[in-house]
Amino acid sequence: MKLDIVTKQVVNLARGVGFFIKQEASKIKADDVKLKGKHNFVTYVDKTAEEKIVAELKKILPEAGFIAEENQNLEKAERFNWVVDPLDGTTNFIHSVPVFSISIALMDKEELIAGVVYEINLDEAFYAWKNGGAFLNGNKISVSDIDDLDSSLIATGFPYYDFSRLDKYLELFKDLMQNSSGIRRLGSAAVDLAYVACGRFEIFYEYGLNPWDVAAGSLIVKEAGGKVNDFRGGENFIFGREIVATNGNVHNKFAEKLKHYFKE
Repeated sequence: MKLDIVTKQVVNLARGVGFFIKQEASKIKADDVKLKGKHNFVTYVDKTAEEKIVAELKKILPEAGFIAEENQNLEKAERFNWVVDPLDGTTNFIHSVPVFSISIALMDKEELIAGVVYEINLDEAFYAWKNGGAFLNGNKISVSDIDDLDSSLIATGFPYYDFSRLDKYLELFKDLMQNSSGIRRLGSAAVDLAYVACGRFEIFYEYGLNPWDVAAGSLIVKEAGGKVNDFRGGENFIFGREIVATNGNVHNKFAEKLKHYFKE
């Protein structure tokens, strides 16, 4: 398999589906928004976009299975699986807040080998394949070289329904407010990770996430020279529902703060 060719095919696919999503943005009505869980919304756009993505991915790699947000009945394969979020940032989308994206990753068993994050509003395609580097619209990207927390711009997300760690989360949040260049909450984890990869953010951290939120972006960060772990410093960030991604230079310093506030 030529991963560079496959990845660029996925970029083209994401751009096409992104055009559909952008067209539909002005047509969304209140009746189109459904609740699939506490504070967890879905629209016909999410579902239709995923159907389009899945149909085209089957053409690109027929033997691959799927781990997808909107249709979790899709069959997984023994080796290759696509990890798909057709619209990361649905809440932003339905409120016309212009940060939402398509996230598509390819896994070879437990290993990420390709990833694409397409931010629809700015027409920015971030992508990477294993050992191939990371790119934004054809140009190679890399993480920032900032090496102290005080100068770092940090991205995070807020939990929608799992508030079991909220007190510690807010304590860390307060600390970072006072000891960083600022904190941003964009509403799309895939975009947050892509922004770490291209040097716009130095750190992204969040808990309560799903594989389709982080798979593509985490590979892009790594291929751009950054580091990705779970809160404990381990490798269970795809399925472990927690992630920290940094430019590498501030990774250990931020890890110490995480250990302090999340001792468990």
